Amino acid sequence: MFEKIVIANRGEIALRILRACRELGIKTVAVYSEADRDLKHVRLADEAVCIGPAASAGSYLNIPAIISAAEVTDAEAIHPGYGFLSENADFSEKVSQSGFVFIGPRPDTIRMMGDKIAAKKAMQAAGIPCVPGNGDPLGEDEETNLKMAREIGYPVIIKAAGGGGGRGMRTVHTESALLNAIAMTKAEAGTAFGNSTVYMEKFLEDPRHIEFQVLADSHGNAIHLGERDCSMQRRHQKVVEEAPAPGITEEQRKQMGERCALACQEIGYLGAGTFEFLYEKGQFYFIEMNTRVQVEHPVTEMITGFDIVKEQLRIAAGEPLSITQEQVKFTGHAIECRLNAEDPKTFMPSPGVIDQFHMPGGPGIRCETHIYNGYKVPPYYDSMIGKLIAHGDDRASAIARMKTALSEMVIDGIKTNIPLQQSIMADAAFAQGGQNIHYLEKKLGIH
Repeated sequence: MFEKIVIANRGEIALRILRACRELGIKTVAVYSEADRDLKHVRLADEAVCIGPAASAGSYLNIPAIISAAEVTDAEAIHPGYGFLSENADFSEKVSQSGFVFIGPRPDTIRMMGDKIAAKKAMQAAGIPCVPGNGDPLGEDEETNLKMAREIGYPVIIKAAGGGGGRGMRTVHTESALLNAIAMTKAEAGTAFGNSTVYMEKFLEDPRHIEFQVLADSHGNAIHLGERDCSMQRRHQKVVEEAPAPGITEEQRKQMGERCALACQEIGYLGAGTFEFLYEKGQFYFIEMNTRVQVEHPVTEMITGFDIVKEQLRIAAGEPLSITQEQVKFTGHAIECRLNAEDPKTFMPSPGVIDQFHMPGGPGIRCETHIYNGYKVPPYYDSMIGKLIAHGDDRASAIARMKTALSEMVIDGIKTNIPLQQSIMADAAFAQGGQNIHYLEKKLGIH
C-alpha cells in the first residue's frame, strides 16, 4: 500500500478521499488554490501545498504544479477525484511518466472512453447494447447524412465525439433542420472541445438514465456493484440519484452488470468506472463510460456496504479486488440529494459566508460536505457544497428519512437548493419511481 498520496481536488470529494486514506494508514498531501486555503481537508491533511491562484486553470488544472507538489512532498501516487483532471488522459500519462501512480485507468483507456465514437465501437465489440446509429463520424456529404437520418428515423440527436456533461448535442425532429444542426454542433464542438467531430444517433424520447458501477484490478478481475437511477436531471446535470433503480429486475441487473464487468476485462480497464445507459421500454442503450469515481458513489456504498474509494486505492497499489462478484449483496434502498449553493428558483450560484450550519443525523443518514460555520463558499468553482444520503429498508423508508434529514439541515448565509430537493421528495410521481430524464425539467417548467 502507498505511504503517501496527493489529493488533486477540492471540496467534499477531497475530504472523502482523505478519510479513506486515513483508514488505510496512508499519509495525505492536499493541493489547494489561493481561494481554498481554509478548506476542511487542507486543514486535516498531513501536508498542504498551494498550487496557484483561485482560477482553476492556474491551479486545479495546472498539471506541472500538481506533479511538482507530489515531487516536493515525496508522494507516491495522485488521486484526481472527479471533475478537473480526473478524465484527462494527458494528466494520467504525465503522472506515470513522472514516476508516480495515477489512481485511475490507464491513459489509453481514458482516451478511448473519452472519444464517444471510439467508446461506442469498443462497447459494441464487447456486446454492450448501444443507441441505434452506427457511431461513425459524420462527413461533409449532405445526401449521405440525410439518408442516415432517414434510416435511423426521426428524431435524431447530433453529438460531439469529444463532448460530455450534457454539452455538445442537438436534437433534430425534422429533415429540414438536420443539415443546419450538424453544422452548428460541429462549430460548437470545435470551440468547446477542440474536436469538431460529430456523430448521429436515434433520440430516445422518454428514457431513464441508469448506470452500472464497476471495479477492475490489474489481475484480470472485474465486478459490478449494481445500478443507480440518475433520471432526476436539470439541463443534463444530475440532481437526485438512487440505488437500486426502481423497476429493474434481478435478472436485468445480473445480465447487464455481468456484461459491463466482462467489457472491463476486454478493454483492460483498471480501477473504478461507470457505464451510463439510457433505458427505455425495457432496453438498455450505452451512452458513455465515466473513467473515475462518481459524485453519486455513496448510494452504491450504502446498499452494498462496500467502500469504493478505498478499493480504488488498493487497485492502484496493485492489489487484487478484495471481494468477488458472489460476495456482493444488495440491502435496502439509498437516495442522494446534491446540495448546491444556488438560488432554488433561478439556479444562479450563491457564493458567500455560511453563518450557521447544522448537519442532520439519525438512522441511515450520511452527509458528505466540506462546509462549516464561517466557511466562505468561493465563486470560482462548481456550486455543489455537499451531498445528503439516506438509506432505508426500502425506497419509501429512504424517502421518508431523506425528508426528515432535509427538514433538519440548516445552511444560513447563502441560498441553497434544499427547497428544490424537498419539493422533489414530496412529489407524488417521484414517490412512484421510474420517471424519465425529462420529468424534473417539465415539473420546473423548463423547456
